[in-house]
Amino acid sequence: MSHGVGSNVLRMSSGVQIKPKAAIQKSKTSPLPCSPEPAIKPQPKPSDKLNPKTIDPFGVHSQPSSVFAATYAKGGIPCRLVHGSVKHRLRWECPPETVPFDPLLVTLAEGLRETKHPYTFVSKEGFKELLMVEGAAEKTVPLLPRLVPVLKAALAHSDDEVFGRGLDALVQLSAVVGPSLNDHLKHLLTNLLRRLTDKKYREKITVALQKLEQYGGKASVAIIKSKIPTYCSSSS
Repeated sequence: MSHGVGSNVLRMSSGVQIKPKAAIQKSKTSPLPCSPEPAIKPQPKPSDKLNPKTIDPFGVHSQPSSVFAATYAKGGIPCRLVHGSVKHRLRWECPPETVPFDPLLVTLAEGLRETKHPYTFVSKEGFKELLMVEGAAEKTVPLLPRLVPVLKAALAHSDDEVFGRGLDALVQLSAVVGPSLNDHLKHLLTNLLRRLTDKKYREKITVALQKLEQYGGKASVAIIKSKIPTYCSSSS
């Protein structure tokens, strides 16, 4: 009888030993009763790999807000904001006259639609300073077909500050390229007409139109009046 009991005990002990081994094979992290849960949770991972965009928690934050922001982050804008006690300024990594206008001038124009610091200052000041370099006209005129749609987008922006930067940039561009802008001017005037109803911009837009006429010559008057009939020529 004792022998039979002993063998029975051995069988029971061996059975007990097998169960933990099976549990360890299923989950090496814990022998506790809840161990099957960790074994189940990692199972969706293969399917996760098939759809990374749907489960990437950093997807939204990792994407730049704009072309300008992405270019700036990668060092593609060769100037940086320098904080001053009274006035901010730009520091160019190399003389701006040595910088290729294509595509930098267009990229800076894109940045005029930014609403966050330091992008707002860098794009506005960078655009202005690049147009001030010697030979800017020859470098800028070929870019007008790409610059005009970008400036039009800034002038159509709902943000008042973006519109103001776009208007300043338009006048700066006109001062550099002169009558060459006339062929593209009509595409920009509709948004100016819309803002003329805003009292806080009426005077500024009127002054801008007079400067466009000054830089564009007599031919610009007819173009301006075709879109803004109420415009009074500064030469009349």
